[in-house]
Amino acid sequence: MKIRLEKLLFCINVISIILIIFIALLPSNVLRIVLGLPFILFFTGYTLLSALFPRRDELSGVSRVALSFGLSIAITSLIGLVANYTPWGIGLYPVLVGVAVFIFLTSVVAWYRCSRLSHGESLGAEIKIDFSQWKTISVWNKALSILLVVLILGSIGTLAYAIVTPKQAEEFTEFYLLGPNGEAEGYPAELSMGETGKVILGIVNHENEDNLVYSVKVTIDGGLKQTIGPLALDDEEKWEDEVSFILDKMGDNQKVEFSLYKQYEDEPCESVYLWLNVKNAVQSSSD
Repeated sequence: MKIRLEKLLFCINVISIILIIFIALLPSNVLRIVLGLPFILFFTGYTLLSALFPRRDELSGVSRVALSFGLSIAITSLIGLVANYTPWGIGLYPVLVGVAVFIFLTSVVAWYRCSRLSHGESLGAEIKIDFSQWKTISVWNKALSILLVVLILGSIGTLAYAIVTPKQAEEFTEFYLLGPNGEAEGYPAELSMGETGKVILGIVNHENEDNLVYSVKVTIDGGLKQTIGPLALDDEEKWEDEVSFILDKMGDNQKVEFSLYKQYEDEPCESVYLWLNVKNAVQSSSD
């Protein structure tokens, strides 16, 4: 059975439209994965090659299939790069629409060029199942053919499993220190005796666990000055607040350390610190 190029292009565009509908209405449906794999990995390259080489004898079937896979990946990457410079940026729908438009435009060009060729010259897909020659093939070639089919099916299955099965997000706690202006700069480096230093501490729970209790211990040169908390945060919840401290002795390179503890743990899970120089008020003013 031979399928002409016009029908192939029509089917490709119909599948693209169905994929867009499923993504818009049923984003978590498994059919989205089934339709999305050829949409991203094959259709764009195939329609482009059909537009460039509409004649049957211009490319062999194996070369056309192999180039379709390679070009599809390259074209999708380029469409994503172009989308990055648009007001919409790189996202699901900008890339999806860009790929669909590319498939449609190249399909129109391929259809026009194919329509100017005779039936025998134009590209098409021929489905022919003939097992009569299977008995004449050597055992070695039969084994290689079976192995090739198994590898292809295994690769497709592995790819589908990797896409369908989401990876578990890494579990961690974000702990950061900002300057008094709320940016990663402007940290206090020198204070006068009795002067209050101020910083902003932040904690974000990425532990995949709700109601996780934290506490922060503030130490100066190893001596405990204050404890902040307990702070109960749900998953993806953030706590951020200004923290003040006073250094009560003079000296350079005094270490002000902020250590983060999780509930029931004796060792800190994260720590950040500052090095401060402390001078008396008279010396600081004269400088």
